[in-house]
Amino acid sequence: MTNKKKVILSGMRPSGKLHLGHLVGALENWVALQDEFQNYHLIADYHALTTNPDTSEIEQNSLDMLIDWLSAGIDPKKSPVFRQSKVKEHAELHLIFSMLVTTARLERNPTLKEQVRDLEIETVAYGHLGYPVLQAADILLYKGDVVPVGEDQLPHIEITREIARRFNQQYRPVFPAPEGKLTRFARLPGLDGRRMSKSVGNTILLSDDPTSIAKKMRTAVTDPQKIRKGDPGRPDICLVFAYHNKFNQAEVPQVRKGCESGALGCVDCKLNCANHIAEALAPIREKRKHYESQKKEVREILEDGERRARAVAQKTMAEVHDAMGIG
Repeated sequence: MTNKKKVILSGMRPSGKLHLGHLVGALENWVALQDEFQNYHLIADYHALTTNPDTSEIEQNSLDMLIDWLSAGIDPKKSPVFRQSKVKEHAELHLIFSMLVTTARLERNPTLKEQVRDLEIETVAYGHLGYPVLQAADILLYKGDVVPVGEDQLPHIEITREIARRFNQQYRPVFPAPEGKLTRFARLPGLDGRRMSKSVGNTILLSDDPTSIAKKMRTAVTDPQKIRKGDPGRPDICLVFAYHNKFNQAEVPQVRKGCESGALGCVDCKLNCANHIAEALAPIREKRKHYESQKKEVREILEDGERRARAVAQKTMAEVHDAMGIG
C-alpha cells in the first residue's frame, strides 16, 4: 500500500500584482504545504466577474498574479497552476451543485454580507450570490481534502462541505468533505487599519521597491494617543507593531519596550519596520525580474498546468456522470 498525498485546491481572483496580505494570508502557506500535499492553484477568472464584469485587464492581471505566485516560491512542477476558464468542467460542476443548495442558505453567508458592505454593492448579481457554489465546484473537482484560506473564507468552506455531503447522499459517495486550514497571520491589516485591498489603496505590493515601501509605511496608522516621541505608546493596538510581529520578530521585545516607555518614536519605528519588510521581499523581487523578462516561459507554465488540471477534472466529471446516471 502507498500513502497518497492529500489534495489541496486554492486560488485567487486575478487582481494583478499581489500585496502583503496575500503573502501572509495565503502564499506562504501554499509554498510551505506543496511538499506535503498535492496542490492545485487556480486563477479564478470566472470568480472575478462576480463583482466586476469588465474583462479588459483580466489577462494581464492573471499573468501578473501568476508571476507573484512563482516569485513567492510556488513550484509549478509540483503544483499545477491554471485558469479556471480554461477547464470547462468547473462550469458544469457548478451547474450541478447549484441544484443542491437553496438561495436562503447562500443569503446567510456572512462573507457575502461583508463584501456587499465593503464594496458598497447596491444589487447582488446571481453569480455573486452563488460564488460559494462555484468555489465548491473548484475545490471538489480535484477532490480537495484541505483548503488553505483566510478566516473570511471559512463560511464558504462550510458550504462546500454541505454540498459534498448532499451530493454523496443524493447519488453516491464521490467527494470528500474538505477542511479549511488557517495560517497564523490569516489577516494582515492594511496601512489604514482596514482590510488590506488595492481598491482602498492601503497596501504594500510584493513588487514594491524599498523606497516605495518606506514611503507607504510613513502613512501607516499608529496609536492615536502617541502623538510625539516621548509619549508612551500601546503597541498592541498599533498597526506598525503588528507588522513588526510578522517581519521583525527578533526585535519585537525591544520595539515593545521602546514604544511603551516613549523612547521609540513612531517615525523611527516605521522606518525600521519598512527596512525589514523590504529585506523580506528582496528574494521575491529578484525572482520577479526573471519572470517579467521571460513571459513565454510563464505562458508555457500556465498551459502545462491547464493540461494537467483538465485531465483530473475530466476524470472527476466521469465519476459524477456515472453516479448520477446521466451524460
